[in-house]
Amino acid sequence: MSKYLALQQSELVVTGRLVDASNATLFAHVDFNGSQIACIYKPIAGERPLWDFNEGCLANREFAAYCLSEFLALDVVPFTVLRDGPYGPGMVQEWIDINESIDLSEYFSQDHPELRRMAFFDAIVNNTDRKIGHILPTVQNKTYGCDHGVTFHKEDKLRTVLWQWAGMPFSEVEEKILEECREGLAGQLGQTLAPLLTQSEIQACSYRVERMLLNRCFPEPSPLWPSVPWPAY
Repeated sequence: MSKYLALQQSELVVTGRLVDASNATLFAHVDFNGSQIACIYKPIAGERPLWDFNEGCLANREFAAYCLSEFLALDVVPFTVLRDGPYGPGMVQEWIDINESIDLSEYFSQDHPELRRMAFFDAIVNNTDRKIGHILPTVQNKTYGCDHGVTFHKEDKLRTVLWQWAGMPFSEVEEKILEECREGLAGQLGQTLAPLLTQSEIQACSYRVERMLLNRCFPEPSPLWPSVPWPAY
């Protein structure tokens, strides 16, 4: 059994709670080959209703973000599954140990390829909550993102701390990824997202991708809504 299969199927043991989270966010683990794999468990029953995300659930959006990241080989979101647990069905995501030597208050504003990929991903999924604390750099020089429960809204709501590429042209690789995303949303990726999001949200994602391909540059902050989440950390 692989560690990913263990996260999907092995008994989920809850050992604590992240008290600063607005929704129930539980620290847990599964046993794997005599050791433990740490993970985050967010049961649907512990979600607080949000007026602007009143359809579906946050767990589905977290999983949808993972599915899109994997389909496009962006590798922004840690391994994520939907599964049952001690408090009912919810989202389970592999825990990422961050590089404690990195000062996030300085790192987030750098012109770093890992952060650029994250900003690119956020523009596609319409992330409304990319805080500094949702950026997870590792000792392997890889950077992941967490907390994607408020993504894929049908209205433009991009709120992020990663604006350092605003208005800059996409690379050829990024444009190719957008083309793959457009094709995927009309096919396999769209089918994967269909049980997780509303049809209007999937259609809105397609429109965003088309607009990004047309503009050929990173989106810029809108004057119509706050462009940075609060608190930013």
